Amino acid sequence: MNKERIYQVLLAPHISEKSALLADKADQYVFRVAPDATKPEIKAAVESLFDVKVQSVNVINIKGKQKFFRGRPGKRNGMRKAVVRLAPGQEIDVIGGE
Repeated sequence: MNKERIYQVLLAPHISEKSALLADKADQYVFRVAPDATKPEIKAAVESLFDVKVQSVNVINIKGKQKFFRGRPGKRNGMRKAVVRLAPGQEIDVIGGE
């Protein structure tokens, strides 16, 4: 997998309270991924970018919410998330702080 495709597959880490708890307790990290990304692509991208061993990948498709703006209906964009479980003893510093 080339570097360009890695950056197309992994869009950003998904930072939330739930993802922080998963990272602390279960060695699972959540990433926003491209809508056309497959589980093997996500696994290869995380392993090559962060130099870790991935144990499993779960993918979640989230539909965009239906909202109204000044009385007119609209729709927010959906997204696709990947929950990546690492091998025991490995970790990723997604925040980048000390």
